[in-house]
Amino acid sequence: MDEAHQDVIEALARVQGEIARAEKDHGRKAGSVTLVAVSKTMPATRIRPALVAGQRVFGENRVQEAQEKWPGLRAEFPGIELHLIGPLQTNKVKEAVALFDVIETLDREKLAVELAKEIRRTGRAPKLYVQVNTGAEPQKAGILPGAADDFIRLCRESHGLIVSGLMCIPPAGEPPSPHFALLGEIARRNGIATLSMGMSADYDPAIQLGATHVRVGSGIFGARH
Repeated sequence: MDEAHQDVIEALARVQGEIARAEKDHGRKAGSVTLVAVSKTMPATRIRPALVAGQRVFGENRVQEAQEKWPGLRAEFPGIELHLIGPLQTNKVKEAVALFDVIETLDREKLAVELAKEIRRTGRAPKLYVQVNTGAEPQKAGILPGAADDFIRLCRESHGLIVSGLMCIPPAGEPPSPHFALLGEIARRNGIATLSMGMSADYDPAIQLGATHVRVGSGIFGARH
């Protein structure tokens, strides 16, 4: 295996070790945090070493890019769980439901309607996380924190969706912990156990505050192409 591939394996092992240490340091059960390796923009040749090393949970930003890479990798490696972590357009719902095991970016009623239709039509039901815009950033996707409870209720009661998780991306340049704590509080109020929060630079405080999934890309694969 060439040096570029070896560095992915070493970086993956380092991140896995840091997650295990954070679980121990913060009184979390060993293995309670799932690493989502963010493979967006990475070619299949760069992802394969992580698969060879045993990583099975990956995150992609774009439906079309994932469609190009993952059918072949899935045929080669069993047990892959694929998360959509980028914004989902309603015209891509059919493809997203067919391809992804988890959709982390449910953030508006129009999308909820289309997901409910496709899930009923196909019988395939990816896990759904509501994305919360904890920093109320106008340029960022996600439901505003003050509207999250009503939106979760709407998804469940009006559209029959199972909302199993919440996701957030704290504002750049702000301490992330208040945002993680806010997401955790919304989750508790709504009986949600899954929290996707924490990325390459801040997954330790995310684990401290209850993350069940952390999304790490550059910490494993290096700079994006």
